[in-house]
Amino acid sequence: MQPNWIAGKPVGSDDILDVVHPWDGRLAGRVGLATPQQTEEAVAAADAVCREAAALPAHVRAAALDHVQRRLTERADEIARLITAESGKPLKWARVEVTRAASVFRLASEEARRWSGELQRLDTDPGGVGRIAMIQRVPRGPVLGVAPFNFPLNLVAHKLAPAVAVGAPIVVKPAPKTPLSALLLGELFAETELPSGMVSVVVVPNERAGDLVADPRLPVVSFTGSGPVGWGIRDAVPRKHVTLELGGNAAAVVCADWASDADLDRAASRIATFANYQAGQSCISVQRVFVDRTLAGPFADRLVAAVRALRVGDPWDETTDVGPLIDVVAAERVEAWVGEAVTAGATLLTGGVRDNSAFAPTVLADVPPHVKVSKEEIFGPVLTVTTIDGVDAAFAAVNDSRYGLQAGIFTHDIRVAMRAQAELEVGGIIVGDVPSYRADQMPYGGVKESGVGREGVRSAMEDLTHERVMVLAV
Repeated sequence: MQPNWIAGKPVGSDDILDVVHPWDGRLAGRVGLATPQQTEEAVAAADAVCREAAALPAHVRAAALDHVQRRLTERADEIARLITAESGKPLKWARVEVTRAASVFRLASEEARRWSGELQRLDTDPGGVGRIAMIQRVPRGPVLGVAPFNFPLNLVAHKLAPAVAVGAPIVVKPAPKTPLSALLLGELFAETELPSGMVSVVVVPNERAGDLVADPRLPVVSFTGSGPVGWGIRDAVPRKHVTLELGGNAAAVVCADWASDADLDRAASRIATFANYQAGQSCISVQRVFVDRTLAGPFADRLVAAVRALRVGDPWDETTDVGPLIDVVAAERVEAWVGEAVTAGATLLTGGVRDNSAFAPTVLADVPPHVKVSKEEIFGPVLTVTTIDGVDAAFAAVNDSRYGLQAGIFTHDIRVAMRAQAELEVGGIIVGDVPSYRADQMPYGGVKESGVGREGVRSAMEDLTHERVMVLAV
């Protein structure tokens, strides 16, 4: 049984949570749910250590992050298997996740060493002659990090690494369906020289998360997950600093100039892969595809062929591209949404079949704009293809969404790329590729109902801190 990690120490519980493998329901691990008293100990420890944590020398924070990065690399195969066991993610994608998480801690250690603030001259006006401002960023206070199930290691890393880098204590609440990877990170931090109380990982049922959110000793909440829950948190604690990464229904545009056979093959392959690579359970999975009318026929044929070529099945098979969804309930919801679209007049080009918790990669055309697969985040292996006439229509279609996380634009035209940067209502634009590309050091987040604030190591460090100004009169 896996313990919680409270103030750097393993703590057991008699309230047992079974973590099951989504593909076949086998037991992946057992976790003791943290009791209310244990979560109180975690929060109290974070509160007690906050001044010591903020004053830690950069080399101490960086060394702890280096240690975690090194241990992730040493244990990469074991940890990839842990991710597959608890989430059903195909093993080849789990290996990628471990590599990315190790990179997050490396990036954070580098940022911790150069996190220095700035000097600002004040003699731009006569009253400032002989004065200079020193501006530093200091932690807002202890952090509550709430992570989802779809990247059970890397998205927890994106909570832990920036907090440790700036010297902010953090209490992490992982998703109850996938707590094992987060607990392993708690174990790795316990091996470091960080002060007791700086890192805790507590597994609690979602219905008890509100107590952590409301606790005034955790003035910062960093949440990644569903929109209703995220906005509910922000409404519940309006005086806290809340950052939200809430997903979207990411669009890819195939422009008229992306016309060669090689171009179309690349777009079809990339879109097919990244609409389905996490069984569609990624905030930036391709969901909506808009293709110029001049390319619609040949592109659709290539796309359907690329989707059908994906290998679906047992996530332990090294050749599997698409595994199960997180549970049967999620697969049934995807099945219902696809059924709604087909009933409303959509054309099913491939897929549409559920097998227990797995759903076949699916392509829909002629999808009415009012159905859920057009308007909402499906979080499943389903994409829609719509024919459009020109860039103006394409950009209007991308923006016709409550969400705005990232978009992909397949074009060679720099003028179209610059227009996309100016006009698309999203947090990130990927030119020449799918919207699913993410580098862990770059700012990552959205607009509209996709959230507020930014992840990405340095951006998150800024979110967890505020400016403190000292003026020196010399």
